[in-house]
Amino acid sequence: MSPYFKKAVSANNISAEKATEAVRILLQYIGEDPNREGLRETPDRFCRALLEMTEGYSIQPEEILSTTFETDSDEMVLVRNIEFNSMCEHHLLSFSGVAHIAYIPSNGRIVGLSKLARIVDVYAQRLQVQERLTQQVANAINKYLKPQGVAVVFEGQHSCMCVRGVKKQSSHMITSAMHGQFRDSLASRNEFMSLIQK
Repeated sequence: MSPYFKKAVSANNISAEKATEAVRILLQYIGEDPNREGLRETPDRFCRALLEMTEGYSIQPEEILSTTFETDSDEMVLVRNIEFNSMCEHHLLSFSGVAHIAYIPSNGRIVGLSKLARIVDVYAQRLQVQERLTQQVANAINKYLKPQGVAVVFEGQHSCMCVRGVKKQSSHMITSAMHGQFRDSLASRNEFMSLIQK
């Protein structure tokens, strides 16, 4: 068992042994032998991967969005095609895609572009549904940057729909959240939608 895994799990008051034993039981539940060569280290690997994929729980959005820079611009700032990976809270299967984020600065303050990608990761790296993920990103930007407006669109492909259930391989889900000027002004909203569709 890796030292990283032991350290990370002990912070949550759950022992690494309990976590890996739970995975061993699941392997037995589906009829596998967790002692066979290919699966011996799987419980440890799975638990380490799960911790890595849910790192967002240990990061607060204000840590990401607290540093801003002065600007004299009050025009739209847009970052398109921010890749994300998340996990569906209903089936613990992955969903992934891209996010598009725009905001209109106020009070002469902007945030570094990488921070918009990082705020996506803060919420995507938790057990999620895409609808809530979209709202959380928009709400955080609105709360901490206090812009004139925020627009967020997520486009995701969900393996819980592609590899099980209805098994629709080409289906994509699109969710959006608008605040301020993007909600109130049709022109601002149309400009945003036009730019992300190019």
